[in-house]
Amino acid sequence: MKLSVIIPAYNEEKRITKTLESIKEYLNRQDYDWEVLVIDDGSKDKTRDVVEKAEGFKLNKTRKNMGKGYSIKEGMLMAQGDYCLFMDADNATKINELDHFWKYFDEDYDVVIGSRDIKGAKVAVPQAWYKELAGKFGNVLIQIVAVPGIHDTQCGFKIFSKRVVADVFPIQKLVGWGFDVEVLALAKKFGYKIKEEPITWFNAAGSNVKLSSYLKVFSDLFKVRWWLWTGKYKINKNKK
Repeated sequence: MKLSVIIPAYNEEKRITKTLESIKEYLNRQDYDWEVLVIDDGSKDKTRDVVEKAEGFKLNKTRKNMGKGYSIKEGMLMAQGDYCLFMDADNATKINELDHFWKYFDEDYDVVIGSRDIKGAKVAVPQAWYKELAGKFGNVLIQIVAVPGIHDTQCGFKIFSKRVVADVFPIQKLVGWGFDVEVLALAKKFGYKIKEEPITWFNAAGSNVKLSSYLKVFSDLFKVRWWLWTGKYKINKNKK
């Protein structure tokens, strides 16, 4: 199987149907095998019912709410594809962005991530001003502390080769919003090449990301740096 698509979902009954339809329509046109894994993060609405009624999608077992990072890790470890993409249930970044991502794997990149903050990116519908401000400040801090050279760690559209998944996600610790920083920092530590690619992004109504989520990312950022410094990650002996 070439591609696994992981979609974390928490209380997404009103938005996920259009997202799934869009993804399936795109993937049905491709000439490779694929799977779509919807990871329900203990939704309190009818998200599971909506996904179960749709055809061609896999759903994780029922569990309590654990966080987006936990859901992504769960999906990555379930995935069977040679490449594993995670994207948001609100379809803020359309799956057809993949069309200009694949070429980088032929250029020996191991991770390709969507970015809203580099030349060529288009933000079709912007976020609230305070989220924009928090995001810009956070990007600077994140580059200084954990992942230099990456301008947008938090965009919910990232694809990893199978070997990165095998090395990084089993040792991922963070279960909340800061997990993006952690997995990218680990990928860098292991020497994997990361390509940041501009995308078109839409701010979908009904986002679960609150201002407090940005503050939690900043807190998690320093946890990652401390864990890297103190050797808290159980790293394969063959890795750096």
